[in-house]
Amino acid sequence: MTRPPALLVAALVASAGVAAAPAGATGDEVALNGTFTAFSDGLWAKTNEIMAYQADVTSRWTLTSSCTTYQDCTGTVTSDQGWTADLVYQSQRWRAVHVIRDWQRCPDGTTAPGEQSFTFWAARLDAPDRHDRLTGFDETTGPSGACGVNRWLNVRMPFTLTRTG
Repeated sequence: MTRPPALLVAALVASAGVAAAPAGATGDEVALNGTFTAFSDGLWAKTNEIMAYQADVTSRWTLTSSCTTYQDCTGTVTSDQGWTADLVYQSQRWRAVHVIRDWQRCPDGTTAPGEQSFTFWAARLDAPDRHDRLTGFDETTGPSGACGVNRWLNVRMPFTLTRTG
């Protein structure tokens, strides 16, 4: 079996949407710290993969992170909505996950929690301002079986994170 040429491998990686680390990248260049405006765009939301408008959500986040290498970063997100979550960097993407109590309202008046995950990345890793505006998805999923329905409720919205300080 022969190995594919390096140029072909690079093209396949690029077409898959995974960017390579910038040349000479260090952990300090990847770390994400500061104050940001987080915006979830309800106009383009999908509920269980069907376009369904949701209310826009704007909040203020404080991010603190540190990296041991350009591939190994962890930190914390603190939102002005009253929650804090671990922040992890893997495969060129940041991810934060937290649980929203009483997220899903059932017809009988009961509620179910939802797991909200934010996944976001820099559009261009080689841009000097790559940490000033990031894009991704805000996705919340309720447990299967909630409200007597054997299916997850899933809401996914486009997400942007813009540096404010």
